[in-house]
Amino acid sequence: MTEVGYLLIAIGVGIALGLVLSLAYRQSLKAKWASLEKQKEEIIKEAEKAAAAIKREAHIEAKDVVYQAKSEAEKEIKERRQELNHLERRLRHKDEILEKKMDQLERREHELSRKEREFSARERSIQEKENHYKELIKEQKAVLERISGLNSEEARQELLKRVEEESRFEAAKLAKRIEDEAREIADKKAKEIISLSVQRYASDYITDATVTAVSLPNDEMKGRIIGREGRNIRALEAATGVDLIVDDTPELVTLSAFDPVRREIARLALERLISDGRIHPARIEEVVEKVKKEIEATIIEEGEKAVFDLGLSGIHPELIKTLGRLKYRTSYGQNVLQHSREVAFLAGMMASELGVDPKTAKRAGLLHDIGKAVDHEVEGSHQDIGAKIAKKYGENEKVINAILVHHGDGEPTSIEAALVAAADALSAARPGVRSESIENYLKRLEKLEQIATSYDGVEKCYAIQAGREIRIIVKPDHVSDEMAWTISKELSKKIESEMTYPGQIKVTVIRESRYVEYAK
Repeated sequence: MTEVGYLLIAIGVGIALGLVLSLAYRQSLKAKWASLEKQKEEIIKEAEKAAAAIKREAHIEAKDVVYQAKSEAEKEIKERRQELNHLERRLRHKDEILEKKMDQLERREHELSRKEREFSARERSIQEKENHYKELIKEQKAVLERISGLNSEEARQELLKRVEEESRFEAAKLAKRIEDEAREIADKKAKEIISLSVQRYASDYITDATVTAVSLPNDEMKGRIIGREGRNIRALEAATGVDLIVDDTPELVTLSAFDPVRREIARLALERLISDGRIHPARIEEVVEKVKKEIEATIIEEGEKAVFDLGLSGIHPELIKTLGRLKYRTSYGQNVLQHSREVAFLAGMMASELGVDPKTAKRAGLLHDIGKAVDHEVEGSHQDIGAKIAKKYGENEKVINAILVHHGDGEPTSIEAALVAAADALSAARPGVRSESIENYLKRLEKLEQIATSYDGVEKCYAIQAGREIRIIVKPDHVSDEMAWTISKELSKKIESEMTYPGQIKVTVIRESRYVEYAK
């Protein structure tokens, strides 16, 4: 056999082997596919069983949920039904109440209608009676006018006048009784406080008037003071700002100036020049400058001493300096610095008794007249000037108000302000503290008696106790006791508004009736 034959045999064997293997592989695949189909069927059966079980469980759970929801719904329906029943009962009750109220309103309406008819009838009757009375009054008025000879307007005026007099009389009685009661209580308490304060501050009072006259050892000294062609006197006046008056009065020259500090500087300088004997322009200027420095130091020292004695602090240095200038200022012969110290002590003591701040009262009392230190330089009252100075240097509102109203020119806003006003009046009214010229004294007495005699019913008046009291004798048949009290009140107010005087003036109205008969 050739190689081709063998090759063909080999190919045929290979093909036959391939067919056998392919057949075997197909048989194997068929067996595997049958196994897979069987597994598929088993898996499907198991899934169907599981699905059936899940379906049964879901059906049972759904039944439970439905049952629970049904129970809750039935419970809620039951509760709603109960609530609706309760509301229905309330509405039924309200309907019954409304029906009762409607019945009551109907009955009231009928009653009101009946009363309205009655009132209308009464109103018509009253109107008829009123018209009838008006006619009667008109007739009576005509009769009265014919009898009295007065028309209705004149009669009305006369009636009003009598009513006014009676009202004034009753008001005077009532006011007197109220004031007497209040005064009895207030006077007792005020006297206790004031007497205790005065007793605690029982210092001597020395009037320190500013001296304006300088004594000379002899009349020849007048020529030396004047100097050649008047150069010495001109140098002294220029250096001190004071007018030097040399007249015919023996051994005396007079210093004239509104500023008390300048007068004091001129007085001390002139006394030293007279004592030294060397009087010429250069020496005059030297002595005046030296005295000015001494006075300046004394002013500050006096201000600080007053503040220290009262135990005060925090007062501005300029206020202390201005306060010290009051040492050379007088009012009615009373030294103003000493007066201010006394007012401060008294106000502080009264404040302690009343339980208010004594420091503020002392501070306001010490500064209350500080405006007098510069009132010859600045226009206005010393109260306004003092209040502006205190405000400028940072004093509190209570102190400023006390300075402003201590003479009664305004309303005090604190107890301390009222105490300062009381202490100021107390200090000024002490016997012998203040003095005034004979001319002013006589004018004051004349004015006092003139005001007193201006009232109707006054028979006589007398100013006594150096013008600190006026006694008025009224006609008893013209003035009643209550009207006498009214006259004393009105007169005291008129004196306060029209006159200027130190201290206070007592007004006494005397009403006396005497009946005299003789037995024969």
